[in-house]
Amino acid sequence: MADHLSKEGRARNMAAIRGKDTKPELALRAALRHAGVSGYRLHRKDLPGSPDVAFMRWKVAVFVDGVFWHGHPDHWSPERAASEYWREKIERNIRRDREADKALSERGWRVIRVWDTEVRDDLPGCTAKVLAALREAGRPLNADVHPRPPS
Repeated sequence: MADHLSKEGRARNMAAIRGKDTKPELALRAALRHAGVSGYRLHRKDLPGSPDVAFMRWKVAVFVDGVFWHGHPDHWSPERAASEYWREKIERNIRRDREADKALSERGWRVIRVWDTEVRDDLPGCTAKVLAALREAGRPLNADVHPRPPS
């Protein structure tokens, strides 16, 4: 299927799509704050891939990936791509993600990637992944020092 938009129309549509501060990203950050975790930086352009959340001191990078844009295997199939443009676009995104993961790992960073649908469906599980990485990196967490009483 050919792309039905002109080059200008496609550019207009793409410009309207959020690249940061998406609802899943905001939800994960709120959950981290609720867990007593602070001290992170957002969208650091000086780090490979510009992590959505970066714990600089503990070298933990967190990405919240959209299932379509980042090629989740259950949501993306190159064979069914609407056009060559989309197939190439998503494949470039996947390649760029892998390169960023490798570059961060080579610098000693722990990389956590969660899908936007994971955040929507299992926010506590996604938060636990980030907390576990921070613990492994040696960051003391408030919950470790002063556990919250069950609600």
